[in-house]
Parts: sequence; structure tokens; C-alpha cells
Amino acid sequence: MGKRFLLPPTARWVIQLFWIYLGVFTLFRIATLIAFKPTNEVLSELWPSFLLGLRYDIRWICIVLSPLLILGSFTALSPFYSKKNKKWWLAYLTIITLFILIFYGADFGHFGYISTRLNASALNFVEDFRTSVVMIWESYPVFWILLGLGLVVWLISKLVRHTHAVVEKSHHQNFYFRSGRVVWLILLMFVGIYGRPSAKPLVWKDAFLLGDNFKAYLALNPLQNFFTTLKFRNPSFNTSNARQYYPSMAKFLGITKQEEYLDFKRTITTANEKKMNVVLVVCESFSMYKSSMSGNVLNTTPYFNQLSKQGVFFEKCFSPHFGTARGVFALMTGIPDVQLSKFSIRNPEALSHHTIINDFTDYDKYYFIGGNSEFNNFRGLVQQNVNNVKIYDENSYQSPRFNVWGISDKNLFKEANNVLKQNNKPFFAIIQTADNHRPFEIPQEDKDFEKQYADEETLKANGFESLDEYNAFRYADYCIRHFMNDAGKEAYFNNTLFVFVGDHGVKGDAHAVYPNAWTEQRLSDEHVPLLFYAPGKLQPQRRKEVVSQIDVLPTIAGIAGKQYTNQTLGRDLLSSKPGGDCAFIIHHDEGNIGVVTNEFYYIRNIQLQNDTIVSVTGNPLPYTMAQLKNLRSRMSAFTTGYYETAKWMLCNNKP
Repeated sequence: MGKRFLLPPTARWVIQLFWIYLGVFTLFRIATLIAFKPTNEVLSELWPSFLLGLRYDIRWICIVLSPLLILGSFTALSPFYSKKNKKWWLAYLTIITLFILIFYGADFGHFGYISTRLNASALNFVEDFRTSVVMIWESYPVFWILLGLGLVVWLISKLVRHTHAVVEKSHHQNFYFRSGRVVWLILLMFVGIYGRPSAKPLVWKDAFLLGDNFKAYLALNPLQNFFTTLKFRNPSFNTSNARQYYPSMAKFLGITKQEEYLDFKRTITTANEKKMNVVLVVCESFSMYKSSMSGNVLNTTPYFNQLSKQGVFFEKCFSPHFGTARGVFALMTGIPDVQLSKFSIRNPEALSHHTIINDFTDYDKYYFIGGNSEFNNFRGLVQQNVNNVKIYDENSYQSPRFNVWGISDKNLFKEANNVLKQNNKPFFAIIQTADNHRPFEIPQEDKDFEKQYADEETLKANGFESLDEYNAFRYADYCIRHFMNDAGKEAYFNNTLFVFVGDHGVKGDAHAVYPNAWTEQRLSDEHVPLLFYAPGKLQPQRRKEVVSQIDVLPTIAGIAGKQYTNQTLGRDLLSSKPGGDCAFIIHHDEGNIGVVTNEFYYIRNIQLQNDTIVSVTGNPLPYTMAQLKNLRSRMSAFTTGYYETAKWMLCNNKP
């Protein structure tokens, strides 16, 4: 009787493997919880994430094991039919196990770096494989990670072999394919892949119905997240949608003559051109809440803090997004990089743009970067869009290469100054720094830079993950001080507009200096300092209104008195802003778009179409329920219009 209902050996082995892999996936989810749980998350409220995560895990385990169950149930292909078959199936499972563990290892690094699960955006770094690998090697204990990975693969392989041996020892000879005894198991496997017993399958965005980013990420596994987000790598825009929102966006930009077609071009004229040089410094990971300007007690940027009091300083500037490639793109084009899983800087369809830099027609143009200008296709963006630009990178300098990012920032500034001081014409120069980034190293040659110590509790309370990161942030201030001291000795100094802006912020605990939204809604990811400094030419101001990184070039042109054409979303911050004070933000990985104002931060999820609005002042929003409903409706329309317009502009802002 027992033999009649005994499953074939392959099916029994698959069931045992199912439980092994389910245990591995669950352990990784527990590890994710332990390593990354925000302090505000209540453990008892995370069970829905585990239950939904169980379904995602079952899906991928069924996908992995279905070839073995279906093919291995035929006698000639069974892993219990011959040693050769056994060898091939064990090799298949070992490779699959290694593949899964690599995904989870990369996921842990990705989550630790930018607080999101591994997704298709990671392919942006694969395109710069060598630099990315060197950065990882210099930043993390790669040898020990690989050794641990190999050990786990070996242990799981041993367990897989053991279960095969147990089944092989107990199964009855000539007992292989019995259709009635495996069909039900195959059907169950397809149900597992489908994800739910309903007409609608389990999908990626179901995780975000949990209403909280961490809960969603805890539910997802990296396989589900990565392969779903692959479809977001191609640019898309809808002209009809952009046209629908054109009147409101034209009003926001102060365009009075509205055309039936999408025309955002406006020419700004002036009778007071100053022929000022421009030095635009793009500061790596220059997060406002970690700086002295925010009131951070660690006082990491005392020099820049003093400099900010001598120019026009905007204390609430936001990059539209996180990431250097996206930040540099937005700065140069005036368009938020709203493409979801691929940098527009790497997309040929979105690479060619009109940039206000070209309106500085009689200027020499320079771009300085300490490392490889091909990384993230910075060279392609600059060379294709800035006329007659001279590019300097790690192959152009006398200074020695320091680490994966090329020469040190101090030497980068020194090399740039040596070029600029010899210039006889007005110039527009971009200097892009890199040292305030992993691996957070300080050059041995800079012996006058003194590292400081702070205990771990103090560091974390003020937004720093490590002592190395803290000192790297201080080193950025040191480099800027050396540059300004050197530039101050040159003839060009007194006729130059210096602009400093962060490429992006950095996630972390900003509670010590800012209200909850900076931490809970991750505004710290995008919040950066913005300073316009022109010795003797700009009256010092500390501006408190919300502004955007995309406003930098129009403001530079306005200060320099240049006539320029603007056909994107940036605005001159020192001129009138008809649409009010605001900045658009997109968190690509969870699909959130939003607008931050002086009073609140409106957020809408483009996948789920749900929204929320939170105070950015620390005070409750002073609205009745009816007023709040009306405000959310208006902000939904404006945010959607901004997003649709930006998508359209990515492919329709040709020179």
C-alpha cells in the first residue's frame, strides 16, 4: 500500500531541495532584517513582509527546481538513472546556488550602500566594470567575502548531495516516471510560480502595497526585484501626456506665450554682461546634513561654512535624485533624469541636449575630472553637448594616480588652477571631485591634513557610518580650502564666479539637525549645499527657500549677465520664480516621485498611484481634512505634469 503512493525519487528529491532553498532564502530575509531594519520599524508589524516574501521566494525556488522535476521525472533524464545524469544535475544545482548567493551578496552591498534592494540599475556599474570592480576591491574585504561565499556554496552542495544519497538509497528500482504521481506536484509548482490562487498573478509592485519602503524591500528578494526592474531600462515618454500638462508647466516656468505644440523655449536677454569667468565645482556626496552649514556638531566643513557666509548660499537645495551620473546630467541639461533603471547619460536616445553652457559663446570651456572620464560616460555627455570643450582626466595630469578615482581632489584642484591661470580669455570650467566616496582614503602626501577621532555613537548620531567617512568628508573641505587659497593668488580670481554644489546627498540619520522627513522620507539622499561666490560682486545672503540642482546653470547665466536660451525646467534663482519655491525629486528604485516645498513634501508612487504628504518644518501641517484633500489633488496633478514633461524632455531637448 505504501509503495503504491510512493513518489518517484526525483519528485522526493525536489521536495527536499525545496525545503533547503526555502530555508536559505528565509535566512537571508532574517539577515536583511537584522542588518538594515530602521529604528522606527516595529518588529511585530513586519509579519506581512515575511508572508509576502515567502510567496516571492516560493516563486523563484519553483522556477529553479521546475527543470529538475519535469525533465528528471523521465527515466532517461533522471538523476537516479545514471552517474552521468547525477553529475549533470548536481552541477546544475551548484551553479544555480552560486548564482543565487552572488545575487544575495550583491544585494547586501547594494542595500548597505543606497538602502534599496538590488535592481536593474546595478547594470549601470557593470557597464563600467573595471572601475566598479576596483572600487569594490578598495572599499570592501572582497577576499573574505568570496571565501565566505565559497564556503556557503560548498555547505549547500554537501547538503544537496546528502539528500540525493538518502533518496537514492531508499527508492525502489525501476520506479521513475509515473505521470499521475508527479502531475499534481508539477501543478503545485506552477501555482507557486504564479504566486496566488486568483486570476491576477503575484507581481513586483504588490510589495509596495505594504505602504512602507522597508517593508516592501523586506518582502522582495533580489531576484524578483532585479528581473522585474529590467523592463524600466528603456526610455519612454508620452507626447499626449506632456501636451496635457503643458499649460500648467508653462505657467510654472513663466512662459506667457503658450503654443499648441510643446515649446518651452524662452530667451533671457540682458544689457549688463559682466564677462565673468565661471568655475562650477561638482562636489562628490556633499550631503548638507553632514556639513557644518547644517549645524552638525562634528563641524566637518568649517572652511566652506565660512565661505558660505561670503556668498549667496542656498541651504535647501535638492538634487532631483541620488547618484553622481544622474546629478551631473541634471546639472548640465536642466532636466531631472527620470529614466528609471538606466542612467540617461548612458542612453544614446537621451544624450544629446541643449545646454546653457553653450550660450557662453566667447568662452573657453573646460571639464576636469580626477579619474577616468569614460566612467559613467561623463566624457560622452560633456563632449557631445558642450561645444569645443577641453577635457582633462587622469591621463592629462602630472600628479600621481591616487586610487580608483584617479588623482586626489587636492591635486585635481591644483592641476585645474594651473590650466586656468594661463587662460587669456573668459572661461567656463567644471571641476568634478571624487574623494568623498568609498574607499574613503586620505592621500599620504597630505601630511598637513590631520585626521580626527569621534566615537561610534557620536558618528552615527550625526549621520556618519564610519570614522573613515567622517574624515573623508573633512578632507573635502580641506581640498576646497587649498583650491580657493591657490586661486586667490591668481589674476583670474577677482573676476570669477565660483559655484559649489553637491552631485547628490547621502542617506542616513539626519534627526540631529533636521525634521523627520529628511530621514524617514530620505530627503537626505538629495539635500545638498549650493553656493554662488564671487569676491566683491555678490552681496552675502543665506537663502532659505527650496531650490533645485537643475536651477544652477540659469542662475549662473543670470549672475554673469549672459543672454541665454532656456528650454528645460531650470529657473534663475535670483530672478522671479512664478511657480513658487519647490524642487522635484524621484526615488527611482521604489518608483516614488515628489515635490518638496518650503512647507511640505508631497510623494506619489508611480506604480501604485498612492500618495502622501508630510511636513518638512517639524510642525504639523495647518490644514483641515478638506484642505489637505484639495492640496493633495493639486500636488498630484503638478507632480505628474512635471514627471511627464521631464520624460518628454529627455528625448526632445536637442541643441
